Amino acid sequence: MRYTDLDKIERTELIRHIVSRIPFVISLLALLVLVVDIGFSPSENYRLTLNYIYVAAIIVASFSIVLRYVFRKKQLRRKVVIIDLVLFLGFGIVVVHVFQILTFDFVNTAAWIKIAMMLAFLREFSALHIKVNQELTPARLFVYSFITIIIIGTILLMLPKATHNEISFIDALFTSTSAVCVTGLIVVDTGTFFTPTGQIIIMMLIQAGGLGIMTFTSYFSYFFKGGASFYSQLALKEMTNTEKVADVFKTLKKILLITFIIEGIGFALIYFNGQSEGGADAFFAVFHAISAFCNAGFSTLSNSLFETGFQFNYALHMIIAFLFILGGIGFPILFNIYAYFKYLFVRRLLAYTKSKPYRYKPGVISINTRLVFLTTLLLIVLGTVLFYIFEFNNTLADHEGFGKIVTAFFGAVTPRTAGFNTVNTGALTGSTLLLVIGLMWIGASPGSTGGGIKTSTFAISLLNILSIARGKKRLEVYRREVSPDSVNRASAIVMLSLVVIGISIFFLTYIEEDKALLSLIFEAVSAFSTVGLSMGVTGELQNASKIVLVLTMFVGRISMLTILIAFLKNVNFVKYRYPTEDILIN
Repeated sequence: MRYTDLDKIERTELIRHIVSRIPFVISLLALLVLVVDIGFSPSENYRLTLNYIYVAAIIVASFSIVLRYVFRKKQLRRKVVIIDLVLFLGFGIVVVHVFQILTFDFVNTAAWIKIAMMLAFLREFSALHIKVNQELTPARLFVYSFITIIIIGTILLMLPKATHNEISFIDALFTSTSAVCVTGLIVVDTGTFFTPTGQIIIMMLIQAGGLGIMTFTSYFSYFFKGGASFYSQLALKEMTNTEKVADVFKTLKKILLITFIIEGIGFALIYFNGQSEGGADAFFAVFHAISAFCNAGFSTLSNSLFETGFQFNYALHMIIAFLFILGGIGFPILFNIYAYFKYLFVRRLLAYTKSKPYRYKPGVISINTRLVFLTTLLLIVLGTVLFYIFEFNNTLADHEGFGKIVTAFFGAVTPRTAGFNTVNTGALTGSTLLLVIGLMWIGASPGSTGGGIKTSTFAISLLNILSIARGKKRLEVYRREVSPDSVNRASAIVMLSLVVIGISIFFLTYIEEDKALLSLIFEAVSAFSTVGLSMGVTGELQNASKIVLVLTMFVGRISMLTILIAFLKNVNFVKYRYPTEDILIN
């Protein structure tokens, strides 16, 4: 083949590549226009122009769907074809209705245009083929994705229609970081300062931050394209804690599915047990279902669940508690528990029907699940008992019988990164505050929506101390030896957490000289562990202190170890080994 032929082929591919990006660029511009439309109050004439921009993006997206099938290089999956057909028909209905070629009574023109435009953007975005630089490691990609969504959230929260009063950049940044990092610390009241538009933005930031924005974008991109590069799968494998590369997208699908199922059930239960005023029940329910499962701690109530009318709603307390316990126990644990019950069901079914003998499977419940589940159970039981004893004649005095137990239970589980409160946190006794600080530091479980050093890290560190005290050279759990890498990683996480919290406390005490030391320590640990509980000083902090907490929340959500791994040179292959030498430790 001659060079001229190769040049023609390259030019053709370049032109095809550029043309294929045009629908996405147009839909992206339409999305930016939508942000302006939602965030500001345009005049009727201006709004009419905006609608034409939306319709233009929808028409281009419709042609893009058709052309994608005309010039397709491989057979698309049946599910994708069905979804594209539904989208094409939906876009067609909107367009013919707008231009009054045909009219449909069920079409709300303004709402349907915006929904169709957003669907067009999602479809075009999922069809993009983005080449990721090999130097962009999974850890860096994870860090950058959170920074990006925090910046976008800050801009959205500063839109005029997002708040009742003007919000400063620092407060918008703080709120966005708190939502994305699923913390729950607030400097302005979520229910009264933000409009419904602002509250929806916060809710979306919580959902994106709780699951990770990469989870959504990666799965939908894979769904429509039918595949992904090996490097992309490796990156997602690290982010989702998946054992096999081949199972990455199955894991993503399970994460999204189980999230929406649990949040949906939570929404229904909260809806029928909530006591919000007329007309607000549905939004109240969906907001708190998402906030609870993602362990965010945000509430549209000024005093969280300590608000009058909700303080003694024990059914609602239990629903919220179990939502954030499920969100905080970790997706790997939920998957493993599901696999175990599925195995038990099939085993019993086969034994009952005697259709064929069942095969015994050893180790269906993994060591990780056993360790995390036992640690979580012990923390819940011990925390509930101690909270009940310490607060019996204090914050629990207003409750009676079963109410005391429920409130003590809630007070013991919420510090482990949930952030909701059913009692006045500032009125807790000194012993309870120290207990809460300890529980906040431990946090949730790995692979979950929660923060802290994680239950497995705490368990491994504690068991390692006991192992060393007994003179053992290795750590053994449930007749298995824990790998040295896991022990070293746990020790590093514990040490780094103390360093980050210590630095945060140092700067907070330097800036806020008039604040009590215990309240600042409580604030720093709450921010690092992405809990959201506060002794009432967050809104009184200076801007410099807010920046300190923003950085603390970010580091706590990402983990300092992940940040170090992301930006320090990774030495994978060491072809030498030095002689061993003992160092005097004690």
